[in-house]
Amino acid sequence: MYYRRKYLIALGQYFGSHLDNLRLQKLLFIATRRQEKKLFDFVPYKYGCFSFQANQDMSTMFKRHFIGKSDENWDLSNSQKYYNELKREDQASIVSTYNEFKDYTNDELIKFTYENYPYFAINSKIAHKVVDSKHLEKITRQKRIYSEQSFFTIGYEGISLERYLNKLIINGVELLVDVRKNPQSMKYGFSKNQLKKAVDGVGIQYLHIPDLGIESSERKTLTNLKEYRILFEKYRKTTLKENANQLDELIKLLDNHGRIAITCFEKEVCMCHRGEIAKALKRKKAWSAPIKNL
Repeated sequence: MYYRRKYLIALGQYFGSHLDNLRLQKLLFIATRRQEKKLFDFVPYKYGCFSFQANQDMSTMFKRHFIGKSDENWDLSNSQKYYNELKREDQASIVSTYNEFKDYTNDELIKFTYENYPYFAINSKIAHKVVDSKHLEKITRQKRIYSEQSFFTIGYEGISLERYLNKLIINGVELLVDVRKNPQSMKYGFSKNQLKKAVDGVGIQYLHIPDLGIESSERKTLTNLKEYRILFEKYRKTTLKENANQLDELIKLLDNHGRIAITCFEKEVCMCHRGEIAKALKRKKAWSAPIKNL
């Protein structure tokens, strides 16, 4: 079992083995704030801090019968006890969280996280009901407001879905354009339907333009920058040339949304066709927006 899943179960069992999803998410968030190397990342979601990965891990463990579920509560009572298998510092993060928050109600946990971590409340539907005007103002100030147009490229290689989403949020991206030919991924959160649901949940629109993608079979055997350059030269002469209308569409989308990002897998933009798209846009007479790789 993945170490992070052992931590999830151990945390839940320490708090009594039966936890609803909201309580588990809030306690996990608080506990991981006490870790030097956090096992889970979070995003500002509809009810505050939320980890897609933790939610997926719980669902996976339920399907594999490691844990149970009853009356909307996760049932961890029949699972193996993993606390003693954790590192000492991770055990400490659970114990200190328990000692401080064992008697908190769900509403009190929400209030605590909103007041102490206002960024994670910026997309909350209930913030105005939970905190006073002073703290609501702090939450509002965490929201990034941009007036200038900007165009971004972003790859998801090597980062979690939550870190990926936070990059988009912090930079005020309003529309994410997926330029993969085949938007499927072995990495959790980045297949088309998963990604669309995730970005929708944090207030960002999603659009897929497969015509600007490259067949995955053409990239599988590439091992160095020279081979990538050969592929991209072919890409410029074929795909980009044949789909010039899609580049014009990106310009229109930028005019309509103000701040958009195109996405694919590779971390380094020089190793990804999204870099060629960005270069092609820069050559357009109608183009004036700055381009940045996140």
